[in-house]
Amino acid sequence: MERIEKLLEFLRATPSDSFLQHALALEYVKAGSDTSARALFEEILYRDPAYIGSYYHLAKLLERIGDEQNAISWYEKGMAAAKVAGDQHAFNELQVAHEDLVY
Repeated sequence: MERIEKLLEFLRATPSDSFLQHALALEYVKAGSDTSARALFEEILYRDPAYIGSYYHLAKLLERIGDEQNAISWYEKGMAAAKVAGDQHAFNELQVAHEDLVY
């Protein structure tokens, strides 16, 4: 809980910092606060679609809670964003996760 409080403190100074929001969302996942984590991941990606790392974590969260159709969609959006960014590593991770879910 201390890490969450610290990240919230940092975010008060820079509320739209994608890195801090992503870190906070990961802490929420660890704490079992899926709704809060999902909201943050979605906020990041709607505001900053080039923030590639959040696609994987959002899709994994959705997959874990049984929302497979949305997970597939976010994996696909992430693959497209990774391709645009030239991030082959992220593209491959997203593709493998997508294929594991779809096939």
